[in-house]
Amino acid sequence: MTQPQAYAVTEGDGLPVVFVHGMGVDHRSLMLLDEAFLCPESGAAASRSLKRIYLDLPGFGRTPALPARACGLPEMADWLQSAIDDLVGAGEPFALVGNSMGGALAREMVARESSRVCGLALIAPVVDPRRARRHVAEHVITEPNPTLIHALPQDQTFDFVTMGVNQSFAAWRRYQSYILPGIRLCDRDACARLDARYWLNDDPERVFGTYAGPTLFVTGRRDQIVGFEDQRALLSHYPDATFVTLDDAGHNAHIDQPEAVIRLLREWAGRL
Repeated sequence: MTQPQAYAVTEGDGLPVVFVHGMGVDHRSLMLLDEAFLCPESGAAASRSLKRIYLDLPGFGRTPALPARACGLPEMADWLQSAIDDLVGAGEPFALVGNSMGGALAREMVARESSRVCGLALIAPVVDPRRARRHVAEHVITEPNPTLIHALPQDQTFDFVTMGVNQSFAAWRRYQSYILPGIRLCDRDACARLDARYWLNDDPERVFGTYAGPTLFVTGRRDQIVGFEDQRALLSHYPDATFVTLDDAGHNAHIDQPEAVIRLLREWAGRL
């Protein structure tokens, strides 16, 4: 079966770090995090030690959808494994940054090839794809901004309001720059097919037991999509993990609190 060719944007050189985005968006949703891999003192020159690969999953952004007969989360994981081999070289080491659905896929890559994965960073990751079994948080907007919300086109505000808890103008600009472009390119039919087969064949941690590489969990205390409790329950499988729950963050934690997420990612990158 011919696999869709991965579209990816690459920055820097060195150890590859593959960024895996979530449902309904594309690679741009994570590109504001690139600052974490630049040294503040020396700017872009310091980024050469890590090669950041921001890819579009099939059906999102510029990567064509998977065939209709094989379009579930297990097939998405098969595609990702193959795409990583193409992008970094078969058998070569790499690190992973996964967000939401991308977090579930990144954990699956550890289950399949833990010896190659040098580090794992998970931002609001899906733990159990079955929504009814998740322990989620209450979505609370601590500082509503009705002036902004009423001024925006309704077709652009739904996800911003329902996913995030930061309604500042700066958060809206981040959402507009990094999230909306991918939403507009999403293949809705492919997304619906994926949603109908949205499970993995096994829990990744059940397969690999313990992953000893440097690991980062970033969760949002107001995340009503995946919560933060299920992620914390995984910590026994990750002995070298840093676990952070950001108080004023929802499912789009890196849009709500970019400075905090970038700082944590910078610390994690230093451990690779």
